[in-house]
Amino acid sequence: MQSPSDKLQFTAQLLTLFPEMFPGPLGQSLAGKGLKDGLWALKTLDIRDFSRDKHRSVDDTPAGGGAGMVIRADVLGDAIDAALSEAKDDWPLVYMSPRGRQFTQQTAKRWQKAGGVTILCGRFEGVDERVLSARDVEEISLGDFVLSGGEPAAIAMLDSVIRLLPGVMGAAETLNEESFTSGLLEYPHYTRPAVWEGLEIPEVLSSGHHGKIAEWRLKMSEELTRIRRPDLWSTYVLAQKQKD
Repeated sequence: MQSPSDKLQFTAQLLTLFPEMFPGPLGQSLAGKGLKDGLWALKTLDIRDFSRDKHRSVDDTPAGGGAGMVIRADVLGDAIDAALSEAKDDWPLVYMSPRGRQFTQQTAKRWQKAGGVTILCGRFEGVDERVLSARDVEEISLGDFVLSGGEPAAIAMLDSVIRLLPGVMGAAETLNEESFTSGLLEYPHYTRPAVWEGLEIPEVLSSGHHGKIAEWRLKMSEELTRIRRPDLWSTYVLAQKQKD
């Protein structure tokens, strides 16, 4: 008989000041079912548990002055060490940061293949730079905007990873035709009714000709990518030239 540990494929470790924010949306829908079925696991470590005073304080004023507060290196260093003691060597150690490298589908695949990730969720003005350097923490950004903390970004990134795990998605083949999988945005989708408010489903999709349907979908993906994401389009065109 297969034990729960035999099914476990991925573990997410979260260092946070708000452990109650998890699993949040990750406890619902397919990700939630995967969590309940033991396909992935979630562990939270409260950074305040590593505080050095009775008030459980974790932050202090910025060196050099300025607004806001900064999470202390000594507190955070101990919290990270505790997390790493339970992590495998090949798990990425990352900090949710708007100045980090942008999270992509390739990042999600890398984390999934590693079998786990340790995520540091910051708050206030950020964390002491020394702990990031001393613990070789990788900084990752969800996008060019600022959030109140790293927790929402971590949830979004983990959702992207968890859906890649075998057994989480209902039809695994759908993963092969999604946006960014081939370097392009995904083509438009349609379903019944055939006519809605005078708008018809493109005729080719009802033709039953799989070759023509594939050609139409590729054309639509290329057109959408060229118009909406010139950065992706340039990379795609270069890749096609190298392939040729």
